[in-house]
Amino acid sequence: MTAHDAVVTFRVTRAWNASEVAAGQTVAMMMERDVRPWGTYEVLVDEPDHKVKQILVSPGKRLSYQVHARRSEHWFIVRGSGIVTLNDTRFEVGAGTAIDVPLGASHRIENTGADNLVFVEVQHGEYFGEDDIIRLEDDFGRVP
Repeated sequence: MTAHDAVVTFRVTRAWNASEVAAGQTVAMMMERDVRPWGTYEVLVDEPDHKVKQILVSPGKRLSYQVHARRSEHWFIVRGSGIVTLNDTRFEVGAGTAIDVPLGASHRIENTGADNLVFVEVQHGEYFGEDDIIRLEDDFGRVP
């Protein structure tokens, strides 16, 4: 386990496959967590048809301006303030704001506040890998 990993334990009340997991057994599960130049993210749910992340953007930082070929996203701002750029249009956002990012839309979020900007991202589509990012602009030299 690395510093980017977390272990979640839970008690199984009903076995998914009785030959593999018995009721009452404690199961450990790895959840993805990563540190990026702009902040951190943690995967909360990872299913075949959707993925949910909590994303923290540090003050003064922003994600790359990017496009996804295989997923759409829905963002719900939990805490902080910032600017979302969606297809070259900028929107001010704060706690309670929801943003839909359609498949193929260019997008980014930046933290313009003094505190961390935290949002929940729900991804929907056919693939959710970190390699489904086409970076158009990036403050950290990650544009090919």
